[in-house]
Amino acid sequence: MCAVLALAGDTMLGRGVAECLAEDPAAPLVGPRLREVLAGADAVVLNLECCVSDRGERWPAPGKAFFFRAPPLVAQRLAELGVRAVTLANNHALDYGYEGLTDTLDHLTGAGIVTVGAGHDLREARRPASFRVAAEPLMLVALTDHPPDFAAGPRTPGVAFADLRRGVPAWVGAAVREAALAAPVVVTPHWGPNMVPEPVGHVRRAADELGAVGPALVAGHSAHVVQGVAGRVLFDLGDFIDDYATHPLLRNDLGALWLAHLEAGVFDSVEVVPLRLYRAVTEVATGPDAAWVRRRLMAACARLGTPVRGVDGHLLISLDDAG
Repeated sequence: MCAVLALAGDTMLGRGVAECLAEDPAAPLVGPRLREVLAGADAVVLNLECCVSDRGERWPAPGKAFFFRAPPLVAQRLAELGVRAVTLANNHALDYGYEGLTDTLDHLTGAGIVTVGAGHDLREARRPASFRVAAEPLMLVALTDHPPDFAAGPRTPGVAFADLRRGVPAWVGAAVREAALAAPVVVTPHWGPNMVPEPVGHVRRAADELGAVGPALVAGHSAHVVQGVAGRVLFDLGDFIDDYATHPLLRNDLGALWLAHLEAGVFDSVEVVPLRLYRAVTEVATGPDAAWVRRRLMAACARLGTPVRGVDGHLLISLDDAG
C-alpha cells in the first residue's frame, strides 16, 4: 500500500496572515475541502517563507524590501494540518536575524515539526533531516541559491546556501549520497527568480546535476507559480498560503498541492490538486480557477515532454513517463 506525501510550496504566515491570527488565533488557514485532502495524506512538507518568532531585528541588507515574521502559535497550527517537516532554506529565514531563526527552530521543534535547510551553524544547516511517511522512511536535503548573506557559517546561524549559477556544489551531492544510505531522499531547493513561468537556465542545469546523484524526488520552489515536471523533478510547487499581491497573468493566487505516491522507497506518480489562495486562507480550486491551473500545468509539462492526464478534476503525472 502506497504512502502519500503532500508537498506544498511557499508558505508565508506573517504580515496579513499574522494580522488575521492576531484577531482570531483559531482562524482557519485552509478551507474545509483542502483540510480533507491534507487529512488524507500521511505527511505534509512545505517551504516556510517566514520566521516564527516575536523577537529579533530586521536583517540589515541594503535594498531588502520584505520581512516576514509569524507569531509562535503558527507552529502548532501547522502541526494540526499534518505538517511533519518544513524547509527553512530560503530568503526569509533570517528576516529577523539570528534571534528570529533560533526561535523558529525552537517553536517548530516544540510542535513536533522537523526542520531542514537552516541551523545554528553550517553543519546543522546542511544536515539532512529524517522522518517517516506512514511506514516509509524518508530523508530531506534542502538548499537555497539566494541570498548569499543568509548563508550559515562554521559558528554562525543561517541557511544552507548553494550558488547554483556555478553548479551544484560538492556538499549537496555528498549529502544526498550519504542520506540515501539510510532512506530515499527528497531534495527541496529554493531556486531561481520570482514570478517566472518556466525554470530558468541555471535551474535546469542544477536539476540535471541533482538528478545524477540519485534523489528519489526533487521538489523546488521560489517562483511563486507552478512550473512543469521533468523526470523526477517538480520544478516549482507554487504558493500555498500567503497574503501576496496577485500577478494578473501568472496568477500566483492559483497554486497546487502535490500528492506524491511512495511505495517501497520509490515515488511512482504525483497527483496535483489545484488550489485557490485568498488572503490568509487557501482552498481547493473549483470551476474556472481549477481549469486554469490544469491548463497551466499541462502546458508547462508538455514543453518538458511530460504527459499529464486528468483524474476527477485533478491531474496525474506518472514519474516513470516524465520528461
